[in-house]
Amino acid sequence: MNEADRSITLLPVTEQTSLLTTAWIDLLRLEPSLDLQQRAPNGVLTDLSIRGGSFGQTLVLLNGLRLNDAQTGHFNMNLPVPLEAVERIEVLKGAGSLFYGSDAVGGVVNVITNVPERRTLRVRTALGSFGSQQQRVDFGWSNKLFSQRLVAARDSSTGFTSNRDFRSLSGSYDLRFRSRLGNTSVLVASADRAFGAEQFYGNFPSWERTKTWWVGIRQELGSKTQASFAFRRGTDLFVLYRDRPTVYTNHHTGETYQAALRRVETLNSNTRLSYGVEGLRDTLNSTNLGNRTRDRGAAYVGIDVRAFHGFSFTLGTREELYTGGGRQFSPTAAVGYWLLPGWKLKASASRAFRLPTFTDLYYRDPANVGNPLLRPESAWNFEGGVQWVRLDSLRAEFTVFQRRERDGIDYFRRTPTDTWRAANFQRLRFGGIDAALAWTVRHGHTFEARHTSIRGSQGALGGLESKYVFNYPTEHSVFSWQGTLPFKTVASRLLKHSPRA
Repeated sequence: MNEADRSITLLPVTEQTSLLTTAWIDLLRLEPSLDLQQRAPNGVLTDLSIRGGSFGQTLVLLNGLRLNDAQTGHFNMNLPVPLEAVERIEVLKGAGSLFYGSDAVGGVVNVITNVPERRTLRVRTALGSFGSQQQRVDFGWSNKLFSQRLVAARDSSTGFTSNRDFRSLSGSYDLRFRSRLGNTSVLVASADRAFGAEQFYGNFPSWERTKTWWVGIRQELGSKTQASFAFRRGTDLFVLYRDRPTVYTNHHTGETYQAALRRVETLNSNTRLSYGVEGLRDTLNSTNLGNRTRDRGAAYVGIDVRAFHGFSFTLGTREELYTGGGRQFSPTAAVGYWLLPGWKLKASASRAFRLPTFTDLYYRDPANVGNPLLRPESAWNFEGGVQWVRLDSLRAEFTVFQRRERDGIDYFRRTPTDTWRAANFQRLRFGGIDAALAWTVRHGHTFEARHTSIRGSQGALGGLESKYVFNYPTEHSVFSWQGTLPFKTVASRLLKHSPRA
């Protein structure tokens, strides 16, 4: 990551990490620019935002393929693979629409799965308070021709209070092999989560069940070209009153098909040219939102120059077309300069956009009303900073950032008894700083201190109360330690401080 001219955080999943955490989203707590708002434990229902953006402005990828739900951003974190199947998590802070299109306004989270290099079999179980139970099975097999991994996980709890019980099942099968065409990878995954949703979306004793099915295929076509395809199906059964389901019940079924063809050309020892085309279709069959379809197509090109007399830079642009005649143009530029050995200056400017979800457009219930006239939101992201690295054991970084939004999407109300209504907001500004210090000492002990400070403002809120836009931590600090103690004991310590706006 030292060569990147953008703010990127790498969160590896090591054997020690998997022993200390229960879900992959726990790793995201180590990065203070990320705001996790969990309505239930272990990723049952979680919203994630980056640098003060809303949860809908965060794009989640699974092995580089889009996972976001077109129905609602509340399901963007419905990752169908257990923690044991994850190798690392890459976090891009700031606009990422150049390569990935809609939703990458605040940033991108890319979850990378892994297959073992040898035969493995691990079984894990745990019990806890409030009737909590966990079971894990991880089986891997590998030889010179192919590798495969099968992981299954179950979590359940009776809940810490009434109507906050949950049950979560997930499993994945990851297959890798090589043919004359090149490397092939196939990932099949599924998740089923049922949970009491007391006070989740309003003052109601609700209940909800979501299911996710995923198939992702990546195929190399030689050393320079990669084709990919993914299918995602998600269902959502929502009951407003758990004890009286006939009063108000919604059932949504959404499907997403995506395909991409990407190529990387090495022009010389310092220069790479990337370009590609993508296509995506979202469909929805819903008792509340109706039957909806959205098609998108895009092309992008980018050039990346490394170590050119101490300079590096990236230039790129993307043009995306979508149903209804809309189009979005997403340019980006980033530059870096190695001032001294170990010292690097970097800066970037990029544009991102987000199309409203089907819930934003068409949803109606006693507490929330969508708006079919919503416009896509867009934002310019700017950042600049300095990075210092010494012998890979000591690293420090300081970044200043700003995001300027246009047509931001949120819900508003005038009084606490009003219904929340979707609308576009203007002149939204978010700015702040990121700072990080990491030190790795002998015997695998790692100390990290990270801090993010954010301030948001709007030109004219007009006395309205917003639901999501201004709900973020203004100061977020994380201090962590992880290491190996005698008798092969692994331990960690995490301290957090995060007052909210």
